[in-house]
Amino acid sequence: MGGGVIALWAWATGRLAGFRIERHQWRPLLVLGALFTAQIGTMNVATGLTNAAHGSILLNLHAVHTVVLAHFLIPGDRLSVRRLAGVLLAYAGILVLFASGRSDDSASLLGDSIMFVSAAILAERTVYLASAVQRFDPVTLLLAQAITGVVVFMALSQVLEPAPTRWTLRLAGALLYQGALVADFCFVVNLWLLKRYRPSALATFSLTQPVFGVVAATLVAGDPLTLVLLVACAGVVAGIALTVR
Repeated sequence: MGGGVIALWAWATGRLAGFRIERHQWRPLLVLGALFTAQIGTMNVATGLTNAAHGSILLNLHAVHTVVLAHFLIPGDRLSVRRLAGVLLAYAGILVLFASGRSDDSASLLGDSIMFVSAAILAERTVYLASAVQRFDPVTLLLAQAITGVVVFMALSQVLEPAPTRWTLRLAGALLYQGALVADFCFVVNLWLLKRYRPSALATFSLTQPVFGVVAATLVAGDPLTLVLLVACAGVVAGIALTVR
């Protein structure tokens, strides 16, 4: 659905006119598609193995990963002493989360570890997009991710999920939300911002996400609000704040 929405937006804005992919462009687009698919895949797997509060803190650590990767991959996006302190503080918060054990059966070390990896892949994709968006039209980048993801996930679904899909209004609403809001609006705005600002500067938008995620997980999903969770969340938020100032 996301790919269809993106294509419709591209057609409406005239961006599909003369659309083509040159031979030398296939490799970077396939790399981008692979990063997107790996990140979404690991996130979905991890979501089933941990709870929403843990997942929110760990996934939003991608803002810190982005700052670290940008230091090595983006010219001029340097890791200062203050940023390094923020990185260490955020990682310390995650260490507290990993070392605390799992009093809640809905969270597991495996699930948390996979979500940590998913956040790292998301950071790598963000840095990769920051470079690619200077050379490719945003529509090409969006469609490369959407098409690769659809092909891979449909193939995996046939192998791993043979049971027929039970269509409901709730499922249709979820697909519409993911396709129209996440895959269309959020991705388009994200690329627009990456074309104009450094990846580390955009990490500031992740500052409040762990807090909102933990609060929502407690109120909606009923996840326990423990002292360890609060300490880990505070460490990540403070770390992000230091890295983006």
